Amino acid sequence: MVAQGKPEEKPQEKPRPVRVVVWDERQPVQKRAYQNFLGNQIAEHLKARGGFTVNSVALDDPQQGLSKDVLDGCDVLIWWGHVRQNQIKPQTGKRIVAGIKAGRLSLITLHSAHWSTPFIQAMYERAREDALAKLSPQQHTAAKLKEIYPRPFRAPKRGDPLTPAVEHRRTDDGRVEITLKHANCCFPVYRADGKPSEVRTLLPRHPIARGVPATFSIPQTEAYDEPFHVPPPDAVIFEERWKAGERFRSGSLWKLGKGWVFYFRPGHETYPIFKQPIPLKILENAARWLGSKPTSAIPAAATQKAKA
Repeated sequence: MVAQGKPEEKPQEKPRPVRVVVWDERQPVQKRAYQNFLGNQIAEHLKARGGFTVNSVALDDPQQGLSKDVLDGCDVLIWWGHVRQNQIKPQTGKRIVAGIKAGRLSLITLHSAHWSTPFIQAMYERAREDALAKLSPQQHTAAKLKEIYPRPFRAPKRGDPLTPAVEHRRTDDGRVEITLKHANCCFPVYRADGKPSEVRTLLPRHPIARGVPATFSIPQTEAYDEPFHVPPPDAVIFEERWKAGERFRSGSLWKLGKGWVFYFRPGHETYPIFKQPIPLKILENAARWLGSKPTSAIPAAATQKAKA
C-alpha cells in the first residue's frame, strides 16, 4: 500500500507592489530644507521601505508629469504644490478625480496642496455626492443641481458661512432643486512663524496611524486654524494644535466613488518635516493602505479612539 503524501503546496504569490507617483511643484525655496527637492525626499524614503514602486515627477516635466502613462501606472498619487497651483487646469484635476472615482488610484495631498487642482476638484465632486445622497432614487433622477463656485485662491474670513453649503427646494412639479455652494478648500487663519505644533492621534488603530505615537510634535511648522472649508471627512485620524490656540484636522480622509482622498496638513517646504520619522511613517502607512484598495474609511479594528 502506497502512503499518501501531503498535497503539494502552491508557492504563495508575492503581493504586487503599490505603485506610487509623487508629484512635486519643486519650488527652488525647498532647497532650504531639501537638497534634492521635497518630492524626491519622499520618493526615496518610500523606495527604501519596500513594497512600493515609486515614480517622482514634477510640474515642469512633459505634460506636467501627469501623462496618461504616468496615471495609468499609479495606485497612489502623492501631491505637493504651493505657488503654482493655478498652472494645473481644472480638466487635469477632473481627469485625476475620474480615476479616483473608478478606484484606479487614490490621492494624498500635503500641506498647501489644499488648494491644488486635484484636491479642489475632489472636494467639489464629494460635495456633489453628499448633496445628491439625501435624495430618493426617484428624486435623484429628476433633480436639478445649481453649483456656485468660490473665487479661486481667496481665503475665507473668520465668521464666513461654512462651505460647502447645500439648499434643497421642491418645485411645483415635484422635482428637487439643489443649490450647492462649493467648498473654498481653505481656512481663515494661518501663521508662518515656524512655531512647533502638537499632533494627537485620534484613531490609533487606523492603518494610517500604525506605529504612530498617541501624541508627537512637529518642531517647526506653519499654523493653520479651523474651520477648514471642506466636506465633512469620513475619518479624522490626526488633530494638530498650537500653543497660540490654533487647532486643525490635520489628517482627514474622504471616500470618493471607489477611491480615497487623504489630506495631511504638515509639510511646509522650508522646514525639514519630511526628514522626520513620524511624518514619513504616516505617508508610508497611508500609501500602503490606500494602495490596498480599502472599502471602509474606518476598518473595524480601528474604531477604538484615543483616550481624552
